[in-house]
Amino acid sequence: MKEIPLILEDFLNYMESIKGSSPNTVKEYYFDLRTFFRYMKKRFRLVDDNDIEFEDISISDIDLNFIKRIGIQDLHAYISFVDKTRYNGNRAKSRKVSSIRSFFNYLYLRVNLIDNNPAEGLESPKSESRHPSYLTLEEAEEFLNTVQKNKIDEYRIRDYAIIMLFLNCGLRLSELSSMDLDSIKDKDTLSIIGKGNKERTVFLNEACIEAINNYLSIRPIDAKDKKAMFISKRKNRMSNRAIQHMIDRYLEKTGLDTSIYSTHKLRHTAATLMYKYGNVDIRALQGILGHTSVSTTQIYTHIDDDRLRSAVKSNPLSNRKSKKAED
Repeated sequence: MKEIPLILEDFLNYMESIKGSSPNTVKEYYFDLRTFFRYMKKRFRLVDDNDIEFEDISISDIDLNFIKRIGIQDLHAYISFVDKTRYNGNRAKSRKVSSIRSFFNYLYLRVNLIDNNPAEGLESPKSESRHPSYLTLEEAEEFLNTVQKNKIDEYRIRDYAIIMLFLNCGLRLSELSSMDLDSIKDKDTLSIIGKGNKERTVFLNEACIEAINNYLSIRPIDAKDKKAMFISKRKNRMSNRAIQHMIDRYLEKTGLDTSIYSTHKLRHTAATLMYKYGNVDIRALQGILGHTSVSTTQIYTHIDDDRLRSAVKSNPLSNRKSKKAED
């Protein structure tokens, strides 16, 4: 984070140290607010478009006096800018609105540096109704079969254990890569540190326990990272990128489109299979996935029209006959 103004640095430190935001979330705040301040310098005619590219605009001189100039009209103009000029969808725009709100709430409510909060009335764009992409049960089975059939790859046992955890437990990529050997408690309990450094417990089924035990029997004893669960070819902890690359490789071998499916889509797959076949309560699914709000989890209640149709037909009154008009 180069040339970061002190007032923004203080906010990011507050979000990470006091609010417990993850380093990745803090980076997103920084990128969003950097774009915001660059636009504000353009809007206030403090830079010449002909002399400098947008990405080269420095924000190092942003201070409290500059921030006090910003009003609600400026915020609306910024959202219009990222919509029309940078082609942000509603999801990206909503994240930027959230970053702006958090920043101004910090200045107004936490450190009392501004007398008015211009973001108080800033609305989020209407959310897009989207159904998550996921593997069907048959595709998930074939995906796992592809890994097992790969007799040549000496890391297939490790890779199989990783994919089993994705497909059965719905872990995030960062949660899986950060797993340690002591993350597993009592053989069937997994302790996970999720978003915002929040800890949750995930219970392992027999397939996961077997896959992990098989991997642990061949895990390198000379690993450089003694704590890490999953070890790379170089004997270090597997990085997010290495895991994603491995998943992409097996997706391609299975004939699945890597532009559609990813580690996050495997998380969606786990949630979908649990909801569709396991009759998992929405609140229980929320706990398994580590969602802060149940509204996030509710996307999985819209994925299975056949299940909803069957639910209606299962009503004990569904077979009751109506009388004809002449009866």
